[in-house]
Parts: sequence; C-alpha cells; structure tokens
Amino acid sequence: MRDTDELPAMPESVAEQVAEQDADRQVRMAEDLRVLEALLFASSEPVTERAIAERLGEGADIPALLEDLKRVYQGRGVEVLQANGRWSFRTAPDVTERLRLEKLVPRKLSRAAIETLAIIAYHQPVTRAEIEEIRGVVVSTGTVDILLEEGWIKPRGRKQVPGRPVMWGTSNAFLDHFGLESIQDLPGIDELRAAGLLDSRGVSAYGTRGGDTLLFDTEESDEALEPLTGGDEGDEAAEGAETEDKSA
Repeated sequence: MRDTDELPAMPESVAEQVAEQDADRQVRMAEDLRVLEALLFASSEPVTERAIAERLGEGADIPALLEDLKRVYQGRGVEVLQANGRWSFRTAPDVTERLRLEKLVPRKLSRAAIETLAIIAYHQPVTRAEIEEIRGVVVSTGTVDILLEEGWIKPRGRKQVPGRPVMWGTSNAFLDHFGLESIQDLPGIDELRAAGLLDSRGVSAYGTRGGDTLLFDTEESDEALEPLTGGDEGDEAAEGAETEDKSA
C-alpha cells in the first residue's frame, strides 16, 4: 500500500535545474559581496542602501549582503557599521587608542627668528623697536609669535617711555633648551669669536648698547618696568611697538 504522506520524487531534470539556479544564486551573492566590500572600502563617506542597490543592480539582496559582510568583519580591526541608514567601514573601537601616534617634529628657526632671539637674550629686557634698531630691519609679528609659541620668550613689563611698549626677555624654557642654569651662562663675545660664531659685524650687532644698559636681565633692570595688566599679551606687544614707532 502506497504511503500517502510520501512526496512524489522530483524529476531528475527539475532537480538539476533547481541545483543550477541555486549555484547561480550563490555565485551572484559572492560577486555582489565583493562589489559591496569594494564600494564601502573605496567610498570616503558612508553609503546609503539606495546607492548600494544602484551599484549592485536589480535582484541583489542588499540586507542579506550587508549582514554577511558584517559577519565577515566581526571582531576584526575594521568593522562594518551602520549609522542613520548609511554604511561604512570604521576602525574597531577597542583598537582606536592603540592607533594614536604623537610625533614631535623639530622645526628649524628662520635666520630672522634666530637673530631676534639672540638680541633678546643678550639685551633683555628689550622692546621690539630696539630689536629692529639693532638688526637694522623690521621685525615681523610672525617672528615674535614663533618665539612665543616655542615658549622661549615672554613679556617682561612695559618701558616707561611714550607708548609704553612691551619689553621682552627669555624664559625658563629657553634656559632648559640650551642647557643654561641662568642667563649669565650665555657665552661672551670672546667665546663666540673663538668658536667662529662672531665676526666684527657680529660684535657690533650683539654687543651691549652702552654703559647705561645692562647686558643681562637682573633685578635692577626690572625696577624701571611697569608690569603688564590683563589683555592679550601678543596683541599688547604689537600695539605697543606700533605706538612707539609713531612716537619715535
């Protein structure tokens, strides 16, 4: 007696056709998955599912493909993430901190900055106009800003002259960088000349400005200065210098 619950056997031709269609579907899925992976990798911005569908064409199972791709990259260094309906590759959160790299890149000072720093070091406290007088050229605001950013100079008060220009001096960071215990440890003219770093013009440029002007910054040299009061020190420096130029 025939079992009525038993399904009739599928004709061999039909079974072959079904197997062939299934194989084609698997090939299509694998190819679509590769295209989806490449699309997300190459895109600089997250991609919408609509844009993905346009690339993959009609018949692509977008949700299934995205889930497959998420599963492939789960637990790896990059993951497939969705935000506001857009998909993208992103670094796995647990490895983000290990990818941070901070590198100090040394920056070479310009000749103008080196000359300005040397004048400040040997003539401090000194105004911008006095630096320009010694160098013989105008000192740009950018040159002073660079030295300020490096932390090698700082405002030392205002000079008691018309315009009350800001006076500049070196900082502790300057001493630390050049291995000096104090400003008195700066090499003198004879030492600079012996090292070949100073010629006759250099002596004129970086020597003292006269008997009434101190070579190094001392407590006595600060007594005639008026302390800075509030405001942006950089802006006050520029304003003071401009006022002094007009009053000269």
